[in-house]
Amino acid sequence: MKQEEIHTGWQHRLHEVIYEADTPLGKLFDIVLVVLIVLSVILVMLESINEVDEIYHQPLLYLEWVVTIFFTIEYFGRIISIKKPFKYIFSFYGIIDLLSTIPLYLSYLVAGSQVLLAVRAFRLLRIFRILKLVKFLGEASQLSAALKASRAKIAVFIYVVLILSVIMGTLMYLIESDEAGFTSIPRSIYWTIVTLTTVGYGDIAPQTNLGQFMATVIMILGYGIIAVPTGIVTVEFSRHGKQNVKKQNVVHTNTQVCPSCACENHRDGAKYCYDCGELL
Repeated sequence: MKQEEIHTGWQHRLHEVIYEADTPLGKLFDIVLVVLIVLSVILVMLESINEVDEIYHQPLLYLEWVVTIFFTIEYFGRIISIKKPFKYIFSFYGIIDLLSTIPLYLSYLVAGSQVLLAVRAFRLLRIFRILKLVKFLGEASQLSAALKASRAKIAVFIYVVLILSVIMGTLMYLIESDEAGFTSIPRSIYWTIVTLTTVGYGDIAPQTNLGQFMATVIMILGYGIIAVPTGIVTVEFSRHGKQNVKKQNVVHTNTQVCPSCACENHRDGAKYCYDCGELL
């Protein structure tokens, strides 16, 4: 019984450091984590520069091992400090934490010069660590809610854009010749989408007067189309922001994370987890 109590107390202290941000150790842990995430992303970028990697390969590798070991300890610490570890393991952040930890180990398990490209791909998976920063952004949940609320409108908008692209692309295929690059309807649709989004690669260009007039119409239409999804998300973001302000005037949220299922955003004064009912 005493052993179980000691273990539970040890788990509780570890949980407070890793999951909470209202203690000095918890705040320090979060700061170190953010610094190492940024450092690891910089290391990935530096390693991709051949001139830098040739000169500083060993120091970069040592630093990467330091970061990887820290993330490995963090990952297993998160697992053993909650009562329902599988809920964390299969959560969004659990998967991201795993992806940010295993690449360096995988790159050493793959042998043979013919798989060097795969090794490079494994190492590039470390860029997923930047997604770990999302949990430290206070407005991330508000933006996520705005995107979810906008998804139906954005889906309809994209559907309309695709229809316009098919129609315009088909017309351009009829107007322009193969010599101009409009060799098929799919290729003409590709040109329409590139022009509609104001990207304009220049690999295909209309040659006839009518085709150039159509291109002008599509370009002008593109400026209006680009603003639509931005406006949709902005309205929803503003609406959810107002709702959050109203909620905060009534109920405050704290940083308490459930020690059983790792759910966050509990109300101030809450004694039990809203998801699993565990005592906080």
